[in-house]
This record gives sequence, structure tokens and C-alpha cells, in this order.
Amino acid sequence: MSTHQQLLYHIVFSTKNRKPLLADGFREEVFAYMAGTCDKLEGSAIKVGGFYDHVHLLVRIPAKMAVSDFVGSLKCNTSKHINDTSRKIEKFGWQDGYGAFTVSVSQKDGVVKYIEKQMEHHTEHRFEDEYLHLLRKHEVEFDLRYVWD
Repeated sequence: MSTHQQLLYHIVFSTKNRKPLLADGFREEVFAYMAGTCDKLEGSAIKVGGFYDHVHLLVRIPAKMAVSDFVGSLKCNTSKHINDTSRKIEKFGWQDGYGAFTVSVSQKDGVVKYIEKQMEHHTEHRFEDEYLHLLRKHEVEFDLRYVWD
């Protein structure tokens, strides 16, 4: 029998020190590059979005790759591309960690809408509060002393 899987991940991480480096126009370029990088890693980006200081991705990750390897490669490739091609930013980097939350297929459309509405969402909510809410909602144990780098 062959192996089959349908695992969706909602991945969230911020820019280094949550600096608002993803300006209008540039942000969309970064999101498009991230989607292409997901494809090169043999995964697929269903939706990429975010705010000035962080990104949200709804992705499928290949079964042969650990989530940590996928996210690490995605962040490394993206920051290298930005640093090699952008003259706007001296040194771009992502935070060291990330959040990864599984999503059932029945919740896929809701997560896509959530990602699409990030610009509106963050007129009232800080990223730090949003991220802590996601951790609690998904019952992830954490020590607040070590959440932020």
C-alpha cells in the first residue's frame, strides 16, 4: 500500500525583533517569493500573507521533510534573497523561532480568510497578542520568558 497524507500547517513568524520591514509593495514581493520557495521545497503554499512585521503561511509540507527543516529553509532562502536583491534594507532577518499549527481541511477556508485579512486585523491587534492567542488556542505549552527573541 502506498502512503497518503493531507496535512496543512499554519506557519507564523516575525521579522527579527518584530521590526516593520515589510512595507507596502515590498511585502507582496516577499510573499510571492515565499510561495515560490515553498514550491522549490516540494511543498505548496495555499496562502501567504501578513503584516509589516510578520508573515502567516498556510502550506502543505512534503511528508519526507520535517516541519522545522521546511520552515528553516524557507526563512533562510527568503532572507538571503531579500539581502541579495533589496537596496532598501541593510540587513534583513527573521526571528529565530516560529509557530506551526495543524489545520483540518474543514478549517482551511477560514484560515485563508484570516490570512487575507491581516492588514485589517492589525489595526486593532498587536502581533504579540495574536501570537500568544494562537499558542493558547492550539494548546501549545510555552514559557513567556522565551517566546520572543
